[in-house]
Amino acid sequence: MQQLLFFIDKISTWVGQAFSWLIFALTLLISWEVFSRYVLNKPNPWSFDLMIMMYGAAFMMAGAYTLAKNGHVRGDVLYGFFPPRLQAGLDLALYFLFFIPGIVALIWAGYDYAAESFAIREHSTLTANGPPLYPFKMVIPVAGVLLIMQGVVEIIRCIICLRNGAWPKREQDVEEVDVDKLKSMVSTTDRDIAEADRALVNKQHGGHA
Repeated sequence: MQQLLFFIDKISTWVGQAFSWLIFALTLLISWEVFSRYVLNKPNPWSFDLMIMMYGAAFMMAGAYTLAKNGHVRGDVLYGFFPPRLQAGLDLALYFLFFIPGIVALIWAGYDYAAESFAIREHSTLTANGPPLYPFKMVIPVAGVLLIMQGVVEIIRCIICLRNGAWPKREQDVEEVDVDKLKSMVSTTDRDIAEADRALVNKQHGGHA
């Protein structure tokens, strides 16, 4: 069972990381548009539409990845103080009450939305010669399918936690730097850091004297 959960996690992670490159492409596009507009005096009318679609695609396709890493923001400040079984029970109820119905509606409506756009080969009408919209709209149902897959995995994790009293392991991924964890890894204490700071200050003062 754990291998199946990890497999779905890997799919969500791979898709999220692949679409994260859109942020790099978006940065290049914005930089080029600023240069083209203010230096070359040749703005591209289609660039604004494309920026919105690239950002929207990256945002949508990162949803399952964020869920796999338990990275979505929680509104309840008391949640972290609850025991694992209570956390799992609350999560399980919310998945069935809100998550599953909401994502099923997203897939249902998104599919009709994308199919209609693809049938007429829809293009943006905000600007002349606007970019095609149907590839972007196809992202909506695809993101919904990935979210529902990851949601089922999270529901299974809740059930395991209710049964065992502890959350099952997740796949490791890039995390923000934890200073305390970093100190323990390099066997450095606050006293060592303070002494190093004093030695550096004394050395600088000695050099200026």
